[in-house]
Amino acid sequence: MDDRSRTVTQRTGHAERLYVTWYWWPLPLTAAALLAAEVHMGYPGLRAWLPYAVLIPLAVLAVWSAGRSRVAVEDGELRVGEARLPLEFVGEVEVFPAHSKRAALGPNLDPAAYLVHKGWVGPLVRVRVDDPADPTPYWLFSTRHPERVVAALGR
Repeated sequence: MDDRSRTVTQRTGHAERLYVTWYWWPLPLTAAALLAAEVHMGYPGLRAWLPYAVLIPLAVLAVWSAGRSRVAVEDGELRVGEARLPLEFVGEVEVFPAHSKRAALGPNLDPAAYLVHKGWVGPLVRVRVDDPADPTPYWLFSTRHPERVVAALGR
C-alpha cells in the first residue's frame, strides 16, 4: 500500500456503494429487448430500431440508478444517500441482521425516520439522532458491512 492510499484510508472511516448485484441486470434488459422487439414487429424501416435505442439504455439507467446509493463515514459525517449527519449527533447504533429486518421495517418503524432500504442488501443499521432540533428520531439504512459502519462511528 502506497502513502496516498494509506492517507485516504485514514481519512475515510468507511465507504461503500449499495450497487445492484449482477443477477438483477438480465431481467430488465431482457424485458426491454422483448418490448422493443414487439414494437419492431409493428413498424418497418428505420422506426423499427428506435425502441431498441430508447428502451435498452433506459433499462440500463434504471438498474444503474437503483445501485447509486452510498454509505460513508468520512470527514466527521455519516453520509447515507444524499443526507448527512454530523458524528456529534450520532447516538445509539443498532445492527439488524437480514433475518430480523422485518421487525425493524414493519410495525416498529417510526414514520419520521430517515430510511434508505435496498432489498438486495441484507443487514440494516439504525442510528439514533441525538439532536433535539432534528425531528428525525433515527436513520435506518442498508449496508453490506454493518460492523465496519459501527466501528467507523466509534460505537
